[in-house]
Amino acid sequence: MKTNKILIVDDIFSNRLLLSSTLESLGIDSESAADGQKAIKLLETEVFGMVFLDIEMPVMNGIETVRYIRKEMQSNTSQLPVIALTAHNPTDYGDDINTAGFNEIVSKPYSVDKLSKLIDKYLKH
Repeated sequence: MKTNKILIVDDIFSNRLLLSSTLESLGIDSESAADGQKAIKLLETEVFGMVFLDIEMPVMNGIETVRYIRKEMQSNTSQLPVIALTAHNPTDYGDDINTAGFNEIVSKPYSVDKLSKLIDKYLKH
């Protein structure tokens, strides 16, 4: 079952709210989780078309979460496009961020245009 619904994972409520509002303005449904562990639970029970995943979070960070998605989840979920969102320079994470399994890395703040292009690339192709 294919869907355009996006999972937003960020520990900061205002970031989740802003991103979900932006996606709504683009006609995209979304659901949110405050950490990687909660995201995994949602991914086990719901169908999503892609994931926007913050890197620095408590409980289970973005790198741990994407590694779990890629290695432990069923194939339909393990192949989801996962976009890393970070307020830091991606090189600060060393090779971890490059080898974790993200499809792309986007620095915050991001533009509506950038989000729209990512959605077009991964959901509407």
